[in-house]
Amino acid sequence: MQSSYRPLAVSLGDPAGIGPEVVGKCWDHRARFDLPPFVAIGDPRSLAAVWDGPIATIDDPREADSAFDVGLPILPIASVEADIPGHPTVAGAHCSLDALELAVGLARSGSAAAVVTGPVSKHQLYAIGFSHPGQTEFVAERCGVSPSNVAMMLAGPTLRTVPVTTHIPFAEVIGALSPNLIEARGRAALRGLQRNFGISDPRLAVAGINPHAGEGGSLGREEIELIMPAIEALRAEGWRVTGPHPADTMFHAAARANYDAALCMYHDQALIPLKALHFEDGVNITLGLPIIRTAPDHGTAFDIAGQDRADPRAMAAAIRVAAESTVHRAAVAA
Repeated sequence: MQSSYRPLAVSLGDPAGIGPEVVGKCWDHRARFDLPPFVAIGDPRSLAAVWDGPIATIDDPREADSAFDVGLPILPIASVEADIPGHPTVAGAHCSLDALELAVGLARSGSAAAVVTGPVSKHQLYAIGFSHPGQTEFVAERCGVSPSNVAMMLAGPTLRTVPVTTHIPFAEVIGALSPNLIEARGRAALRGLQRNFGISDPRLAVAGINPHAGEGGSLGREEIELIMPAIEALRAEGWRVTGPHPADTMFHAAARANYDAALCMYHDQALIPLKALHFEDGVNITLGLPIIRTAPDHGTAFDIAGQDRADPRAMAAAIRVAAESTVHRAAVAA
């Protein structure tokens, strides 16, 4: 029987990676992880190769609710060839991209409440002509949003971080930073805290980029010339923004109590503290989109795929955060 329920759409990611295994384990432990009904999208063979649980093939996402207690609902996307766990192929890359495309389309059309994306291999995707730095930028384009207006938030139970620059070489970070970009990422983070987390008056702490946040200019002027103008612009809009703070003193427990998210200048400045604290349950959330999109904060882990060693907690957290975000967004809309 069909219902009007809108499930979460979970793309399996690369079929040779650990995505299928962790999604299957999430269904196994759905009660312990407190997960709502969701529908997997991908090749059912990739699930059957690494997981012994029941699979319920469906044709319409509305069937996911009634099928969820019977088996893991899946909207099938057949790969040209069955992938072997741990051995990525071009065919598997096509399958992962098709699954991502369908998941985003379901969310954009309103047929799915949110998108949770499994890990993909960028190397394999680039081999088939994928031109985006990652899934985040792909999803933004499909939603008609400029990449400069979205932000990647990494979230765990005690820390949320947002990198201003993401997947670029460290040598290019300074050249990529600008007051406008820092301001845009900060605004996306603040609005995301309101819409996705239900924080009505969010607090944002902004990290410096130089040691000791530049020591008043003696260790670099980026804080003065790039970061401070963005902070002042956000404050002028009424946002609660502090900084620039020395990054080495921002992430201990007492400091974290003073903000709801930290805006960081480059990839590792944001991800190292998040993964140090929440390696098993960190979630990647794309802010600034008309749809909700989350992902586990881990990769394909081809080296352990098919060995029943993959930890499902990060995927479970991504599914749970996506579900919670739908509730917060509905409250904001009301």
